[in-house]
Amino acid sequence: MKASQQNILDTCGIMVIDGSMSTALEKMGLDLNHKLWTAKALAENPEMVKQVHMDYFRAGADCGITCSYQASIPGLMSCGYSEQEAEALIRRSVELFLEARAEWWEQEGRAAGRAWPLCLAGMGPYGAYLADGSEYTGAYQVSDEELYTFHYRRAKLLLEAGADILLFETQPSLHEALLEARIGEALGADYWISFSCRDGKHNGKGEPVAECAAALSKEHPHLKMLGVNCTKPEFIESLIRSLKSGTDLPIAVYPNSGEVYDPVTKTWTHAGGELDFGTWVLRYMIAGASAVGGCCTTVDSHIRQVAEARGKYLAMDRPASIPRK
Repeated sequence: MKASQQNILDTCGIMVIDGSMSTALEKMGLDLNHKLWTAKALAENPEMVKQVHMDYFRAGADCGITCSYQASIPGLMSCGYSEQEAEALIRRSVELFLEARAEWWEQEGRAAGRAWPLCLAGMGPYGAYLADGSEYTGAYQVSDEELYTFHYRRAKLLLEAGADILLFETQPSLHEALLEARIGEALGADYWISFSCRDGKHNGKGEPVAECAAALSKEHPHLKMLGVNCTKPEFIESLIRSLKSGTDLPIAVYPNSGEVYDPVTKTWTHAGGELDFGTWVLRYMIAGASAVGGCCTTVDSHIRQVAEARGKYLAMDRPASIPRK
């Protein structure tokens, strides 16, 4: 069976994306305070990775992101793995997703009339490999050739392993995103690009996301979705409007649950907030998002709220977009 983004959108109206891999693994008891972060679990706890995918399908996810955000060849090799072992672990992230999807489908998905979930091959920016917080700013010195090779090798491995769509996520800059778009087009693969943002209008580097959307929408026929992730929930509605002003592509949003990240201590702290996650995501759907899920500090209970919010949204007679401010 082949997963299709358009089939899911046509059938479900709104696509439900899964939640955080890291927070779910930590909830199971894993210590991820390591340079490899979730990639460490691919080698040491693969069954737990598979269980996280299963839990998200059961919570209502129509698509899920592989445990490959921080799994890069140089990153894995710097931690003692051979090049062949690093490549195998990157492929393994897709294989675990596919195994979980097939088992969930036979156990309950088919009988429940659910959509066949889409496998999104998650790839973080170059700064994620550096593990120094620069993934949120794009402030790292590397040549375009090195940057291209870094992303291309991993993307090719994930695609060959059976991923449905390449997901270049948490991107801090248009420059890196355009380079990744070149890779998607060169591979002839469908792909999404998602930015991390500092406020309601700008990506991590400070570039207007409306301009980023307009630039990426030109001459990139395999780009199937633009979005925002790893961003405060209160910024998302404005970012949806900004993205939609620059593109006709569908918009995906999967913000953090509301906590604030400290890249020095590598910890999250609660920042308060007036709305619960379910209320936020309903507002994102009304604002025009086509796919909604969660990023850091979200777990399966948050994704259940997304699925419930979709039901509420679809039950509305004529949901109106939130007016521009």
